[in-house]
Amino acid sequence: MSHSLSAKEQALSKVFSDDYAFTIPGYQRPYAWGDEQAQELLDDLLSALRDAPGALSDSVPYFLGSIVLIKKESAPDSTVVDGQQRLTTLTLLLSAIRATVQDSGVRAGITKRIYEMGDVVSATDASYRLSLRERDRNFFREYVQHEDGLANLADLKKPLPDAQSRLRTNALLFLRELAKLDQTELIRLVQFVVTRCFLVVVSTPDLDSAYRIFGVLNSRGLDLSATDILKAEIIGALPEKLRDEYTTRWENQEEELGRSRFGELFSHVRMIYRKAKPQGTLLKEFRAHVTEASQPQAFMDKVLVPMAQAYAVICDADYASYELAETINGHLRWLNRLEFKDWVPPALAFYIRHHDDPKALLAFFNDLERLAYSMLVRKIGVNERIERFSKLTEAVEKGDDLSPDSSSLQLSPLEQGDAYAALNGSLYETHSSKALAVLLLRLDALLSDGSASYQHDVVSVEHVMPQQPATASQWREWVKEPEKHQHWVHRLGNLALLSRRKNSAARNYEFSKKKTAYFTKGGVSSFALTTQVLQHDAWTVAVMEKRQTNLLGLLEQHWRLEDRLNKAEQAAQLLAAQAQAEANAAFELKQSKYGLMASAYEMGEAFVVLAGSKARSEWIGVSHNYAELHAQLIAECAIQPNGNHELWAFTRDVAFKSPSAAAAVVLGRADNGRTSWLLQGTTVDYGTWLEGQSGNKPISGRFDQ
Repeated sequence: MSHSLSAKEQALSKVFSDDYAFTIPGYQRPYAWGDEQAQELLDDLLSALRDAPGALSDSVPYFLGSIVLIKKESAPDSTVVDGQQRLTTLTLLLSAIRATVQDSGVRAGITKRIYEMGDVVSATDASYRLSLRERDRNFFREYVQHEDGLANLADLKKPLPDAQSRLRTNALLFLRELAKLDQTELIRLVQFVVTRCFLVVVSTPDLDSAYRIFGVLNSRGLDLSATDILKAEIIGALPEKLRDEYTTRWENQEEELGRSRFGELFSHVRMIYRKAKPQGTLLKEFRAHVTEASQPQAFMDKVLVPMAQAYAVICDADYASYELAETINGHLRWLNRLEFKDWVPPALAFYIRHHDDPKALLAFFNDLERLAYSMLVRKIGVNERIERFSKLTEAVEKGDDLSPDSSSLQLSPLEQGDAYAALNGSLYETHSSKALAVLLLRLDALLSDGSASYQHDVVSVEHVMPQQPATASQWREWVKEPEKHQHWVHRLGNLALLSRRKNSAARNYEFSKKKTAYFTKGGVSSFALTTQVLQHDAWTVAVMEKRQTNLLGLLEQHWRLEDRLNKAEQAAQLLAAQAQAEANAAFELKQSKYGLMASAYEMGEAFVVLAGSKARSEWIGVSHNYAELHAQLIAECAIQPNGNHELWAFTRDVAFKSPSAAAAVVLGRADNGRTSWLLQGTTVDYGTWLEGQSGNKPISGRFDQ
């Protein structure tokens, strides 16, 4: 048995117990999860918790993925080959809940999942469930695993190495988000995490075996094998006389795109139909949501072949037409430079429908670039991106006019204001190096009238005025006040692009030497942004201020940010929107994770859900009177299929006796509508709104009391 491989589904109560003592070996990369991944994890857990029944023991297990260990069956010592990001972030989350919850018994229970305290009497040291790499180990123990550690970490002001800085950033994020929950919700959350969240723990006794497993679990081949299974199912369901022809067509598309991009295409097609964050495997969701997959010839002719051809054009920026082709391809090239690819599904949906209309394509991809880059600038998370681009895909499929300000393709004045404020801020501090490089390349192209070509192996963003200029340097003469240096050093007006890696010594050269020895090669720069810098003999606040204004103006004009609202105007508009929603008694219920959204009005004697609202196609909760109402509305065709297996749509306005009855039908389970329905465009729930209404006013929600 000592040479066997094992794979077990383990609850976190088992994972963080005496059965395992996890160690991150020194050869592993440092902790790398950023605030986006941490936020996504917490959002997903809270969403799953909200869907769980009152008795958590009755909820379905929530799987968090797999970890790969080198471990002997007879001992708890476990070397982590894959899974350190999950284990570290889960420990951080448990610590944050411990720091936020008030019940001392709960705090003690959480501590047992993080470490066992040492005992002076028995002369034993503390035993930690997870030990990070040696360089981060003591930091993690002091500031995360020990009680009161997070409080000290929040107050820690000194510069930290990258991994420790990410731990602090994610700790502060968790503390901030958990503070929004009441104590009962916090206790329920930690109970859910510990008892109903599972990891697949793969253990093997030697490093070679562990890495082979790691390679299989993490290679793209695992996901791509789903396309091979789908191929067998779809081609196998065709009449025998057509199989050879369609096998050739399938393989031609796969060869044209390459196996990697072919697999990505299936994920994008899934998203076009699913319009929500994936909840299961590609294979499972493809079967469930891509309706044509059950009609093999229709799937090949109407979905796979045209989508594959469209995807090749989009990825290669290779649109061909008698007019506007190069301008369209220019927008596609900039979209492809983005790290996130959530914009691809609506791009595919639009291209399929309008590939013969160059003017329509140009307008769409121009606006899609604007929307996607504003999301990059505003640091919009993956869940919000998926929700927005899914709405856009739906609008494209409906044939909606995408030009009005209210369209999901356009930026609202609030979004324009946020984008402008971010661009006018300390970008070097607020954005990742990759994101900033893409933004500055886009700006550089605008400066060069689009004539520049960017094929550099390395593109770096560098400060003109150094972050830490020498005391006796000319830089200090030009910018004497420390506060002005801090104000300008990380902003657009002080940044340049290099086609080489950064040099820590050269970045502090005096300006004249920096221009010739660092910013240029043979006296010439490849970038218009940097060429601007070379034209100056001095680098003063006035120079940076003028450059900031000019560069910001270019982006403002290109991305049409002129109708933006500032913070005060934003607040006034939000208050006005809330007042309007209250006056109209307009409510909405959203489950963005599932793509579910419903709109309703309080009419006094009834709570009316509007036509077009989404509802679950099946009752998923325990037996209830509302289940009969759900079935009745389906039988009356008030709720009918709408291109999604799980979510159907209301075909007409439907009056309910109470908001809870409406919420139950929408969600497919019993629900407290007083907390689920929110005033449109706000975070004010129905119950809070109801408390502010006159007692003599007829309101359906009183039936819920």
